Amino acid sequence: MKIDYRKIGLSKLDIYIIRKFLGTFFFSIILILSIAVIFDLTEKLDNFFDNNAPLEAIIFDYYLNFIPFYMNMFTPLFTFISVIFFTSKLASNTEIIAMLASGISFRRIMKPYFISATIISIMSFILGGYIIPPSNEKMLEFEDAYIKKFKTNYARNIQMEVEPGVILYIERFEIAQNKGYRFSLEKFDDKILTSRLTAESITWDSLYQWKITDYLLRNFDGMRESIVKGTTLDTTIMVQPREFFITAKESAQLNNTKLKEHLDRLKNRGIGSTQAFEDEYYKRFSMPLAAFIMTLMGVSLASRKVRGGIGLHLGIGLALSSIYILFSTLSTSFSVSGAMSPFLAVWLPNFLFLGIGAYLYHTAPK
Repeated sequence: MKIDYRKIGLSKLDIYIIRKFLGTFFFSIILILSIAVIFDLTEKLDNFFDNNAPLEAIIFDYYLNFIPFYMNMFTPLFTFISVIFFTSKLASNTEIIAMLASGISFRRIMKPYFISATIISIMSFILGGYIIPPSNEKMLEFEDAYIKKFKTNYARNIQMEVEPGVILYIERFEIAQNKGYRFSLEKFDDKILTSRLTAESITWDSLYQWKITDYLLRNFDGMRESIVKGTTLDTTIMVQPREFFITAKESAQLNNTKLKEHLDRLKNRGIGSTQAFEDEYYKRFSMPLAAFIMTLMGVSLASRKVRGGIGLHLGIGLALSSIYILFSTLSTSFSVSGAMSPFLAVWLPNFLFLGIGAYLYHTAPK
């Protein structure tokens, strides 16, 4: 079935640019990922043999999930490189000049580029928000089993607000036995302590049911205090053991909806180390929009016909994209140190390079 592109407002030139743009993008991604897989396999081959990793697990649990993760990570970089490469060829062949001379405005030339950027942006958003998180879980489980262990079987000095006005503390919790030691649960009413439950140990039963051993309950009523002692006590505490083992790597395993819910729950419970989760959440939205910024910069820069041609444009493009990646990494570290809010740290590179893109667009030949 032949599609009439004129009915949807696209010309043959638009289709030509879109095909070349997306074709160059996917070809470069496939090429670089193939090289990345080979280098990664060479680096980790000894780990696979030493830990007897099954071939099926290496292919399906690790590398099949490795590819979409790094594809999404490098999307802004290869969007920029693809635009630079393809547009430089058009400029060196004086095709951009011919388009402008025929009466097509530079803004109109940008249309197929931004349509391509929209396709890449949507793909990046879906990959990063809903496809990669479950695949990350399998990849990290593989890494923990066959490459390098990073999961711990115990947690120390756990302190969180499990409900409004209810503070939980456990000195040490061991996941193998689902058992914690040196436990306390304090309840406050308008910042006034009303009761304190302490125990030598606490064991998780199911859902939110816990069993407390050798406990001491102190109730406060103004200046009065009542004490209750006992051997065992079954009680409900709105927390589960898996919530004690929160690590930065877990943020990459949650889709957008679950990540937002988890982040809200951490904040409500007074857990301070939420920067990694906030950074991951804001990256899910900033990275897809980076495709538009990289496209704007790439077209504005590469549309000039200069001496040196594609080589000069690629050199400048690689320099700018490297600065973008470096600046993104540095700004994220500001968030971790607390010098900058996670939202600003993640979005700052986009704001800065949007300004650079606007300047390049303003000075581009029209």
